[in-house]
Amino acid sequence: MTTLLVQFRRPDGGPEATAAFEQAYAETHLPLVVETPGLRAFRLRRVSEALGAETDLILVAEMDFDDRAALDAGLASDAMRAAGRNLRQIAPGLATLLVVEAAPELVPPGWR
Repeated sequence: MTTLLVQFRRPDGGPEATAAFEQAYAETHLPLVVETPGLRAFRLRRVSEALGAETDLILVAEMDFDDRAALDAGLASDAMRAAGRNLRQIAPGLATLLVVEAAPELVPPGWR
């Protein structure tokens, strides 16, 4: 399993700017993302706090693909290219995209 993890920072402009970003994200960006070939699961989480520190993160999106090849094919698709163009419009400089892989070899036997 390969996951595209996207962290979104709070836009400048206060609560109104944050609300406008979230509305645009839900109404224009997500419909493009869900059309991505090979996308197995999508999760969106709101950041409620950072333990022991301040954070400007407001949302985290997780997109699961079978493997890196499936992610690469999804990223090259028309749907994801359109989503990328949309993201640059609604959240310029606010997103960090990370490719993460499971690391079961680091988890002690018997742990979940």
